[in-house]
Amino acid sequence: MNGVNRNVDAIGVFDSGVGGLSVLRALLTELPHERFVYLADQGHAPYGEREDSHIIQRASAITRYLTAQHRVKAMVVACNTATAAAIHLMREAHPEIPIVGIEPALKPAVALSTTHRIGVMATRGTLQSEKFRSLLEGLSAQAVFVLQPCDGLADAIERDDAIQIGAICAQSTSVMGTFDSQPDQIDTLVLGCTHYPFASDILRSLVGDAVHLLEGGAPVARQTRRVLEQRGWLAPAPVAHTAPPPPLVIGSTGRTDALQSAAKRWLGLDCTVASWDV
Repeated sequence: MNGVNRNVDAIGVFDSGVGGLSVLRALLTELPHERFVYLADQGHAPYGEREDSHIIQRASAITRYLTAQHRVKAMVVACNTATAAAIHLMREAHPEIPIVGIEPALKPAVALSTTHRIGVMATRGTLQSEKFRSLLEGLSAQAVFVLQPCDGLADAIERDDAIQIGAICAQSTSVMGTFDSQPDQIDTLVLGCTHYPFASDILRSLVGDAVHLLEGGAPVARQTRRVLEQRGWLAPAPVAHTAPPPPLVIGSTGRTDALQSAAKRWLGLDCTVASWDV
């Protein structure tokens, strides 16, 4: 730790692909003075329908890479599936840095819902994870949760396949039940994968304006701020008349063009994406 200035080091963020950009968007808003390194593991995606052993191996490799090559002071796991499968092992292996994960926003949904009927769209891996089941069990007395695995939706969003995105969203919501604010109807829909907020316009058109759509990016960003504040590691505001360090580095283990297009389309970032062998 000698010679390391945790106040100016970067925050590492990773996901299987472009979905974590929804979390990065919230982080950039919450922590405007921080530097970020975003890694999309597109060469080894998707995570949502893969075995835990695959996800754990990738999360471990990515954490080693970002801590060694980019000297990150904190990690954000911007993927529900990777959080559920691997975050406990990441924390055991790297106690020197805080590691913040994401989980489906079930608790906020319970607080918000008036019909006490809540839809949850997520990957099969997230819905079958022990971490999710434990979260669900603790809240089951407070609401009815309608769980819907959305096979292929994250991949369709990766490919920006509007026809497939619309078809999967329509099929998924149709089998969940009726959405509205009346008794026995689903009035709150949890987007339990970081890719899904990028389909929110389509989902809104399907479920109507009365239904709350909840994603996890903002709570993760607030928790990241809290853990950095506790350690005194928040980046200071830049001094007047000095140029701040580059705020963002983005890399992919797969196709860089897809990630570059997504960053520009959804975050308004016109940046070059690096190719990383991790």
